[in-house]
Amino acid sequence: MDASRNRPPELLDAFLDHWPDALSGQCAFEVGLSGGIDSMVLLDLLWRARERRHFSLSACHVDHGLNPRAGAWCDHVRRHCLALGVPLRIESVTVEVAPGQSLEAVARQQRYAVLAASSADVIVLAHHLDDQAETVLLQLLRGGGPRALAAMPALRPLDGKRLWRPLLWATRRQVEAYAAWRGLVWVEDDSNDDLRWRRNLLRHAVLPRMEQGVPDYRRHLQRSAALMADAAQVLDEVAESDLERCLSEGRMDCAALARLTPARQRLALLRWLERLGLGEPAPQALDVFREQVLTAGIDRKPRLALARGAVVRYRGQLWPDWPRTAPHAVALVWNGASSCRVPGWAGCLQWQEKGGLPASLLAGGYRLCPRAGGERLQQGVGSKPVKTLLQEAGIAPHLRAHWPLLYLADGRLVAVPGIAVDTELSVAVGGFWPDWTPEAGPLG
Repeated sequence: MDASRNRPPELLDAFLDHWPDALSGQCAFEVGLSGGIDSMVLLDLLWRARERRHFSLSACHVDHGLNPRAGAWCDHVRRHCLALGVPLRIESVTVEVAPGQSLEAVARQQRYAVLAASSADVIVLAHHLDDQAETVLLQLLRGGGPRALAAMPALRPLDGKRLWRPLLWATRRQVEAYAAWRGLVWVEDDSNDDLRWRRNLLRHAVLPRMEQGVPDYRRHLQRSAALMADAAQVLDEVAESDLERCLSEGRMDCAALARLTPARQRLALLRWLERLGLGEPAPQALDVFREQVLTAGIDRKPRLALARGAVVRYRGQLWPDWPRTAPHAVALVWNGASSCRVPGWAGCLQWQEKGGLPASLLAGGYRLCPRAGGERLQQGVGSKPVKTLLQEAGIAPHLRAHWPLLYLADGRLVAVPGIAVDTELSVAVGGFWPDWTPEAGPLG
């Protein structure tokens, strides 16, 4: 008889062999414990590994409230952790799905948010090789690029912590055999059999047939994921380098963008939008906008609408445009401060000691007010429309409605901060010049 058939399906040695050097010091680990077979095996392996490596271990169970058996699952993981002497926290979340959102994606976001709030150094999750293969195929079916096809890294940062997936080398069969050998008890989520979910369709209907013809498909897909991870890193480095050459004061220079190849233009734009947090555009929408930016007449203002704002071209630059709260008049007291954030305004008012308004005028207080239209400011031999001053200063149209006007307490308009002051009131020595710096992001 083959001696290997009598060999127990032990995973501990291999588990320790895959232990990252980055986690070789003293760390506190917290297992994401759903109660299913995978996470129960992971908890058992870590619990046993403490005999060889000294670390603290805890577990976290997230109750999404989506399954009628959720209460029983909480009881199960509570009893098991109590028997092992492993501290457990159970967190309940409410999954609210907006139109167009995926229930699975929203639940995952909430779960990761709970895990990221842990006091542990390392969050440990039980994804294995079959999960990795499924993820690669799912991303391929969604039309994902190199970063998406890189699937799940074994180790990555997570809000100042580390997220570790130590079982990506193990197959589902190995996990199941180990659980049976160790006599583990786990819960079954009946939603895992629902073929309406694409992952379940792959797992139960597609991949078993694929295995008949390509028995090593898991390893092949894992290899592809590793190659895509390398490719994604190189592309990120290229995009970051290109972006730095194209940016000026937080805006993208269209002439610099035009000197790149179309592929690198797309990468630089996507990198910038990711950095801004405005949302990811559809590929076709991004390409149409890119073409408009590079070819539309100088009088045109191409605009790309995104989930959390927009990007607009103005005077040869791309400007980010976040939704901003409509400003309102604010009365302020002059105290000689060099700068101050103004409540209700998306920006910062700064005062520079140079030619500008005399302190005696400001001593009675002043107000910042939004534009109403038709305002004029004294400039030289006559007054000039505020609209013209903003245009001449190169202020993008989407910022003009949120640019403050500075009035004295008696109602006189005396400055457009950062652009001009009333020349009849200005003094060359001992004056104060008001500057205005718009927020680099949305008003919180």
